[in-house]
Amino acid sequence: MHDVRMHIGICANISINLLSQIMVFDKKVRDEMIKVDNLNKSFTPGERVLDNISFTINEGEMVALIGASGSGKSTLIRHIAGLVKSDADSGIISVRDETMQAKGRLARNVRKVRADIGVVFQQFNLVNRLSVLTNVLLGLLGQIPRWRGNLGVFTHAEKRRAMHALQRVGIDRFASQRASTLSGGQQQRAAIARAITQGAKIILADEPIASLDPVSSRKVMENLKHLNAEDGVTILVSLHQVEYATTYCPRTIAMREGRVIYDGPSDALTPDFLRTLYGDVAAEISLQDDDLNQKSQTQNQQPQSDPAPVYA
Repeated sequence: MHDVRMHIGICANISINLLSQIMVFDKKVRDEMIKVDNLNKSFTPGERVLDNISFTINEGEMVALIGASGSGKSTLIRHIAGLVKSDADSGIISVRDETMQAKGRLARNVRKVRADIGVVFQQFNLVNRLSVLTNVLLGLLGQIPRWRGNLGVFTHAEKRRAMHALQRVGIDRFASQRASTLSGGQQQRAAIARAITQGAKIILADEPIASLDPVSSRKVMENLKHLNAEDGVTILVSLHQVEYATTYCPRTIAMREGRVIYDGPSDALTPDFLRTLYGDVAAEISLQDDDLNQKSQTQNQQPQSDPAPVYA
């Protein structure tokens, strides 16, 4: 009887261990929100603007993508969003375990995959003649009947949802105004509200503060940070200034000439290290902002595991 109980106990322990391993594996799979594997892109033969790009971003991460002008940041974001096709010798880009594109071809269900992605562009992409509220409601176009979208017919519940999104970014008082009357920073916050209304699980922000003044830039970055911390939205934001990366993003992917040259904790990006990575170009992605430097010690708090740094 003792042997039988021991055998049952051993079997139970094995089953528990196997179950734990399965749960860990399942969590790992579910946590992968963006996976880029061997991405290549050439606009002219023999000149790659993206060269063997590979990385994974997990659920709930807020990751900065930095690099000088022409490093490939915007092109990379457009590939992840399924707006540009990669070269035929590329691997796979997947979003939430769904293939976005592979070997230079977009997936057949690319519209379905895109539904989970909100893209915030540098130039806002608002319709100037429409009200701010209507612009935010356009985030629902993929979720409502086409005829309602074409006629601009939205339910009271949908309008409340959009107003709530505007409240979250602090511009609900401008809801009835034409989008053209807003400042650049306010228009960018309206674009973020549109992504909130969409219910995006992932936000790809392509240099959202490039044309904004420092005060507006901080407000936009704080909106993204709150959305990440409060809703668990996964965010990849390309930035031209490394100080914003170290202030708001625990992890940074650094690019140079179409390649990833660093992938690791943002707080490792000291001026000396940046000069090691970029040489004379380091000054192009750095700015002096004492307020940002002071805040970086207190705002860069996010419960996520930092990946091991990757150097090229």
